[in-house]
Amino acid sequence: MLPNIAVILTDAQRKILWVNDDFTEITGYTLTEVIGKKPSLLQGPGSEQDAINRIRRSLEHQIAFREEITNYRKNGEAYLCKLVIHPVFDRQQHLTNFIAFEVDGDVVKDVEDLPLLQLQEKYSSSSLKGLEEVKLFFKVKLLVEQERLYLDPDLSLKEVADRLHTNTKYLSQVVNHHAGCNFQHFINSFRVKEVKEKITDKNYH
Repeated sequence: MLPNIAVILTDAQRKILWVNDDFTEITGYTLTEVIGKKPSLLQGPGSEQDAINRIRRSLEHQIAFREEITNYRKNGEAYLCKLVIHPVFDRQQHLTNFIAFEVDGDVVKDVEDLPLLQLQEKYSSSSLKGLEEVKLFFKVKLLVEQERLYLDPDLSLKEVADRLHTNTKYLSQVVNHHAGCNFQHFINSFRVKEVKEKITDKNYH
């Protein structure tokens, strides 16, 4: 099962346009609270200056990069942020956006198995189509988690696609690309987590 992966979409001036629900889970900030602000609002007294400088240089040079930095939640708690940031260009190669994928490094020790935390040409050289895929993927993740659709043994790709008003082929491609597995394995990861939680829950026995 995928951990919480915060997604931050900014404009070319690095002002936040959109964040996903995992961003709120990790940081405590809602979209309403951060829209129009810069992601640097997550930095604080313990944020490493070297990392801040590397981030600034990479953004200025419009290149994709990975970094680790101490960030701060809304409640003031520090956490290790592991992140990947991609510049996004239009067809004329003009910078239009930045998109960042971030995890809590205190929870997620290894990001090598997370496709979203890898440097991918998809975001640095394409239009906003890639961003729409990201939004769709996190809609799937949120729907499955909140409504616990994985408890239905007969859950089908078509059922989820219909709920999200998209087609099965496109949804399958999005899950494959962003989760690194097919739809069935993606759903099974939620089922496995549910079983593990029941096994370790003392009140369940």
